[in-house]
Amino acid sequence: MKKIALFSFLILLIICFISESVYAIPAFARKYNLSCNVCHYVVPKLKPFGEEFAGNGFQIPDKEPQRFFRNTGDPELSLMREFPFAVRLELYGQLEKDRDVNPDFRTPYILKFMSGGNIAKDISYYFYYFISERGEMAGIEDAFVMFNDLFNQDLDFYIGQFQVSDPLFKRELRLTLEDYKVYTTKVGNSYANLKYERGFMLTYGAPTKTDFTLEIVNGNGISTKEIFDIDNYKNFLLRVSQEINENLRVGTFGYYGKEKPKDSFNPNGLTNDLFMIGGDFSIISKYAELNFQYVYRSDKNPKFLPVLPDDRIKTQGGFAELILSPDFESSKWFATLLFNKVESDYNELNYESYTASLSYNLKRNIRITGEYTYEKETKSSRGALGLWIAF
Repeated sequence: MKKIALFSFLILLIICFISESVYAIPAFARKYNLSCNVCHYVVPKLKPFGEEFAGNGFQIPDKEPQRFFRNTGDPELSLMREFPFAVRLELYGQLEKDRDVNPDFRTPYILKFMSGGNIAKDISYYFYYFISERGEMAGIEDAFVMFNDLFNQDLDFYIGQFQVSDPLFKRELRLTLEDYKVYTTKVGNSYANLKYERGFMLTYGAPTKTDFTLEIVNGNGISTKEIFDIDNYKNFLLRVSQEINENLRVGTFGYYGKEKPKDSFNPNGLTNDLFMIGGDFSIISKYAELNFQYVYRSDKNPKFLPVLPDDRIKTQGGFAELILSPDFESSKWFATLLFNKVESDYNELNYESYTASLSYNLKRNIRITGEYTYEKETKSSRGALGLWIAF
């Protein structure tokens, strides 16, 4: 593993040296010669324009720079002049109550190699590779190809690997180290949650400003290494979101799936069926943004027991996130308050945390952040001071 990590790092260095325009400018900003502030309030949090840009296949209609593509003389071939990529680096010092090693220099906490862009008109790709995540090499997480505006409609098709929760709230865009816990919770020996999955996603934006999303995924995450799926079942998510006005969006979703893993936890080949339903909303103003998510989950036999439980196993929870800034458009300061809550028939899944963080932008792509989290169940706390860099 150390040799593979070293080889990956050397490949990254080679790409850095052979790329003509790899200076400290993120890939999309470099392509369009624009500041990161055009798409981001504070990196990585997106403005509405940034959301629209991502949803449009990482392209600005009628603004595509011709110099970005090579003139091959073949109108059926589109080749980028340079390979677009960016790097995200996070460094933290962390203090955690009741931990043997305290304080700890968790540097690098994240080192991520990212690339995305247009393969051809309305055909785009995006992926990132974790060279280091929390001290280990994690590999590929997001990796998909996107077909934009199919049939000249606001209809997009994604195929590859992505987060099931992306149409709800994107975990990768949060400003805190503390995660959205309800998205990451697995019940019993079940593989299913709302994190990374393999499959496809279809999105449609109606003229009424109603967004529809359909996902069909394997249902076992991306932890399986030797095979891509663990059974013959596929899981489904349907999402509906409505923009009420420029300051308010509400949404709901439903998720259904079955699983029959072939592992040591399920020697008898038993099946678990599960469903999730939830609701969410976002309220946005010039100085604040409030995000709320609720998820209810029900499993039939998540521990794959020979004797079925008397009742279905219920798990519910969510989060509330408040982001404050003197001026979202141009402020250097951002404060975040995050509340997490999970309750389950399996008591070991119960979780409640309170997080406060403060971020300051040294530059558009360099952020200093401080964070404190208190976990009620374990009565533990942790603090972190970090440096967040994208280039």
